[in-house]
Amino acid sequence: MKRIALVSGANQGMGKHVAKELVSDGITVYVGTRDLARGAKAAAEIGGGATALQLDVTDEVSITSAAQRIHEEAGQLDLLVNNAAISTTRTDVRDMAELRELSTASRAPIDEVRAVWEVNVFGPLAVYQVMLPLLRNSSDARIVNVTSAVGSLTTIADPAFPYHSAFEPIYAASKAALNAVTLAMLVEGRWRDAAVGRNPGVGATRRGSEGTLRDHNCVLGGRHHGRRPGCGGRRDLFLLAPGAVLRMRTPTAVRIS
Repeated sequence: MKRIALVSGANQGMGKHVAKELVSDGITVYVGTRDLARGAKAAAEIGGGATALQLDVTDEVSITSAAQRIHEEAGQLDLLVNNAAISTTRTDVRDMAELRELSTASRAPIDEVRAVWEVNVFGPLAVYQVMLPLLRNSSDARIVNVTSAVGSLTTIADPAFPYHSAFEPIYAASKAALNAVTLAMLVEGRWRDAAVGRNPGVGATRRGSEGTLRDHNCVLGGRHHGRRPGCGGRRDLFLLAPGAVLRMRTPTAVRIS
């Protein structure tokens, strides 16, 4: 039986790359996207095995409808990749330097913080809760919450870390919160740590859209993915793109027990 995966924010950037890699491994992938037309275009470019699925992680009705469709068509979910994220909703900034200046704790608009956290923190949790029955139907289900090096409080607190001064309460803090949510999933008792973190580098995707400009540490744990260059021969690691290995104190991938 083919394994079934859902990747949110998969119509472009890192999410699309993940979906393409999974399809190449013979996995059936639902390409989660807010805009179904864009998702259909991405699925066609990815090729056979990819299917566009309307999914807005901030909309309960959309999440429920997506889960219902997967239930009707596949009956289970083996891999959930919570990839959809945004770094800002602003359209009045010229570059990252200006965005960082406007995102400090003293200047960050509270509405902006709420909007980004709605996608980056509450979104993955909402999708997890609705998709959990489908994941429980799998004999070897995995969840991947895509995070970032700037979300590691241990790492970012080090003054020597290159992005130490860039920590802010909008995007960076949302990824720290996502790490905490991931840990909560693990502590709940239904899941166990699957692998270490991976940092595939900065993704060249549209800032503020599905699949934002970021430096994600992403894990796809699972023997079924096989080996990838740079994984040190371990079969439970999946390398999304060339990058350094980061030993995360907070788990980014969890597996059903």
